[in-house]
Amino acid sequence: MKGIKILLTLAVVLFLAVGSASAAGTVKVGLLAPLTGFAAADGLSVLNSVKLAVDRVNAEGGVLGKKVELVYYDDRADGKEAVALARKLIQHDRVAGVVGGSYSTPSRAAAPIFQDEEIPFVAAYAVHPDITRAGNYCFRNGFLGTVEGKSAGYVAVELLKSKRIALLTSDNDFGRTLAKGFRTFLKTRGAGAKIVYAQTYPFSEKDFKPYLSKIKEINPDIIFASGYYFQTGPVVKQAREMGMTVKILGEEGADSPKFLEIAGKAAEGFVLVTNLNRDDPRAVVQDFLKKYQSLYKIQPDMVGASAYDAFTIMCDAIKRAGSLKGPAIRKALASTKDYNGLTGILKGFTDRGEVMKEVQVQVVRGGAFHQFGVVKDLSLITP
Repeated sequence: MKGIKILLTLAVVLFLAVGSASAAGTVKVGLLAPLTGFAAADGLSVLNSVKLAVDRVNAEGGVLGKKVELVYYDDRADGKEAVALARKLIQHDRVAGVVGGSYSTPSRAAAPIFQDEEIPFVAAYAVHPDITRAGNYCFRNGFLGTVEGKSAGYVAVELLKSKRIALLTSDNDFGRTLAKGFRTFLKTRGAGAKIVYAQTYPFSEKDFKPYLSKIKEINPDIIFASGYYFQTGPVVKQAREMGMTVKILGEEGADSPKFLEIAGKAAEGFVLVTNLNRDDPRAVVQDFLKKYQSLYKIQPDMVGASAYDAFTIMCDAIKRAGSLKGPAIRKALASTKDYNGLTGILKGFTDRGEVMKEVQVQVVRGGAFHQFGVVKDLSLITP
């Protein structure tokens, strides 16, 4: 009888071990992305890009002598959905870490859960400050919204020489955080530049002509349109249809082939601050751009490149940690330095888990994004 109990105990232990990623011969890394709903185009870009990252990591030997297995779910850019999926990744899938290839609302909802369970989390491009405020297990590879907003202010004033500025702001976490950073730059280093018009529009807005008519009367030097591609694309297209020649500046939310598709020829000359320089000569960048275009027959974008980096940064940390334990991986992530990423050289993370790297400035020329400049000022890019 005693022997039977011992055998049963061993069977239970074996069953539990087989259920873990390590015993199964893989290291599981989770991914949350909006694969359906209004942000589905971004979600698909994230998933396609991370799959390329998985292939690269595994071709280079995986991590800790094991292949990396990607476990991904559709959070629909919804906070409640992200919370449930975060728990599933932790309790059912037993992931070693999680990459957030989604927007601010789901990312900030899930971050406290990863923090409480000591599961390292890297947000790829979500901008809200609450994500890293959740605690020291939460990191951000993309820019804090205020950093990107201040950089947009720098581009408007210093690079585009604008004095009279109109703001069109999406009424959500993303738009408001960017606008806050932009205003901060003008207050501290605006060099006489001022906001002559400011309007927040509903997230679902499609007709921007009433706002643009007022802007046309005021005749500013530039419009800073902070919103996603499905918002900024119509802004640019409708402005040009109205005969407006004013300069229009955007940010990473418009960094998408879908923006080019929506805006059409009106996209020419559009400038944006973002996380990806398509003209970066480094092999890691050019190889990714060519492979992505070849496989998916569409231009890659910032969200995909940022998620690719978040995933490879996580795998690099697991390698350096030499462990699948959360505290060890967290420590390795915090010590990341001079990482050669698609979205630039990651100098490191701050104590709050915010990335330190240069902000890229792109312009649409010939129907594609190209380099316009770069923001290197440490007072702007340091969170």
